[in-house]
Amino acid sequence: MSKKVVMLFMVCLLAVSALLGGCSNGSGEDDNTISVWAMGEEGKKLGEIAKKFEEENPDINVNVQAIPWENAHDKLLTAVASQKGPDVVQLGTTWVSEFADAGALLDLSEYMEDYPEFKPENYFEGAAQTMTYDDQVVGIPWYVETRVLYYRTDLLKEVGYEEPPATWDELKDAAGKLADRGDKYYGLDIDRNDQIMPFIFAWQNGFEFDTDKENLNLDSPAFDEAINYYTSYFEEGISTTAEGMDIVQAFKDGVKPMFFSGPWMVNILNDQAPDLEGKWAIATMPKKEQVASSIGGSNFSIFSSSEKVEESLKFISYMNEVDTQIEWFKTSNTLPSRVEAWEDPTLKEDEKLAVFGEQLETAKASPQIQNWEVVGQELLNAIEKITVGGADVDKELDAYRQKVIESNEE
Repeated sequence: MSKKVVMLFMVCLLAVSALLGGCSNGSGEDDNTISVWAMGEEGKKLGEIAKKFEEENPDINVNVQAIPWENAHDKLLTAVASQKGPDVVQLGTTWVSEFADAGALLDLSEYMEDYPEFKPENYFEGAAQTMTYDDQVVGIPWYVETRVLYYRTDLLKEVGYEEPPATWDELKDAAGKLADRGDKYYGLDIDRNDQIMPFIFAWQNGFEFDTDKENLNLDSPAFDEAINYYTSYFEEGISTTAEGMDIVQAFKDGVKPMFFSGPWMVNILNDQAPDLEGKWAIATMPKKEQVASSIGGSNFSIFSSSEKVEESLKFISYMNEVDTQIEWFKTSNTLPSRVEAWEDPTLKEDEKLAVFGEQLETAKASPQIQNWEVVGQELLNAIEKITVGGADVDKELDAYRQKVIESNEE
């Protein structure tokens, strides 16, 4: 059963539930309590900030429920069908379109003027793109992440690079020289399970999605050229298709001296590879036509079944105040979505964090389309056939585009 059919079924159940039982947010709390669902480690830590909100808003209580990411999607589907969901929900940015399409998220358009914290111009352009679906405002960016280049400064110097590679040509040259050190060495690690990575290369080459086209503009020369560049790293032995090699250990050993990752990897390297202190750094993505990367993270949305809209709006507004975002960063180590927050010395004066701030200025969001998971996963499947199975690039991309068109028609 396709995802669209499942969602339509859930919507039908939601409608029947409303007719039989009336509307309810299902929180099971008294009238001055809002329920908030938050995922993963953020959910475990959100209660600390929620208590401060309650101190400033003594007429509102906040009940935070932490949900593991691996259970979150199914739990949200159940909430849509039963209307037993929260008032406020944290959604990963790639989930927004799916639940908005099902009618599960409240349109916040009429509240934008009353809540200045919600203005799109407050946020990085890529984050602001995730706020809307089908001309409705369905979420407010809470925190963000983006990919950058991690590299061993000492090993790059050995192959003639005092500075990180800044262009596609420099990246290929540096990675090739690093791979030439011996049979067990590679130049650049590319996570072949990361759906967004091929599109990052495409954006760097000037590609843009066009959601008015059935194939999303995936037949553009810029896209084809980017995928050829991406796959060339595997074809030339600069990157490996082998699975199971721990990236931290490979980075420590110099086996994989460059890789792409997000802000979470900074603390991981500091904790797990302390001997590398002073031997690694991060940089913005190498460019072809532009210095582009992806933007992800999470938004706050309000369930359309909520009976506590005003209280929920106040909570989201509080969480997106600049001071709160800075405090949340110190608590959770997740990056603020508010551009103004990046003027704080805590972020601005940290050498590595400043790189993320710079990259976020040109980071792009995946298109807000319901079949995004299909678009991303089918491309990885095609690349697998090319890099592992030796399939022809052009034939696989043609087949991929046809699958995208078919998924749009479902």
